[in-house]
Amino acid sequence: MCSTHLFDSFSERCKLRTGLKMDVNTIKRFLKKYKKGKISEAEFIENLKNVFLLRNGRLTLDMHRALRHGFPEVIMGEGKEFEDLRKAISHMEKIYPDVLVTRVDPVTGRKLKKIFKNFQYSERGRCFYKHTSKRITGKGKILIISAGASDDRVVEEAYITAKVMGNEVEKITDVGVAGIHRLFSFYDKIKSARVLIVVAGMEGALPSVVGGLVDKPVIAVPTSRGYGAGRGGIAALLGMLNSCSPNVVVVNIDNGFGAAYVASLINRL
Repeated sequence: MCSTHLFDSFSERCKLRTGLKMDVNTIKRFLKKYKKGKISEAEFIENLKNVFLLRNGRLTLDMHRALRHGFPEVIMGEGKEFEDLRKAISHMEKIYPDVLVTRVDPVTGRKLKKIFKNFQYSERGRCFYKHTSKRITGKGKILIISAGASDDRVVEEAYITAKVMGNEVEKITDVGVAGIHRLFSFYDKIKSARVLIVVAGMEGALPSVVGGLVDKPVIAVPTSRGYGAGRGGIAALLGMLNSCSPNVVVVNIDNGFGAAYVASLINRL
């Protein structure tokens, strides 16, 4: 049987059955066919590449992500049709104890909550998520520090992401450089963190200050908060990229999710 027919057959089975157990069993069946000489080595490898994909309408879910990254694919809610989003969440929750959907607007969040009763929705963080495993995989604490209360949406997105990904997480909020003495009152807590995420808008100076205090990785998140010359976060982004603290790295504007994801990977090392 040619590899195209084998893949078509597998795709049909994917539409009818769900779960990683099914995927593992499928691999075993392909392996047995290969050992018995029913398929070639090339055909076996070609089918193996596609075993952990699920095609559902316009979406192609990466069911192999958990094995490669240690955490399932995170769904971005922004820009997706509601029905596509519902199908994706429905499939993911059948397999994984923890599911995360980011950038979910309040109207969509309320509609999803009526369908998925065991999920939580944070309007501030724009996250729709299920976190039932409660398993801590991080080796230490992730600390999120913000310059101002106006950065809370980004802070909350980072906090939920890090929490769902199995970390002990704490927040220190509203300790920007305009009143730097506020930051120093938390010095012991800052030193005890294994990874730090620092969120700031305006001129974006806070990550450099924090970076100068610790021997740990500092992930800087510029936010779009600030006055006219801030240019929607560009000033903060450039300030952080030009940081004189060599332990500071920078993610994109308002990307709390990306910062927390990288922090989680670092925290597992």
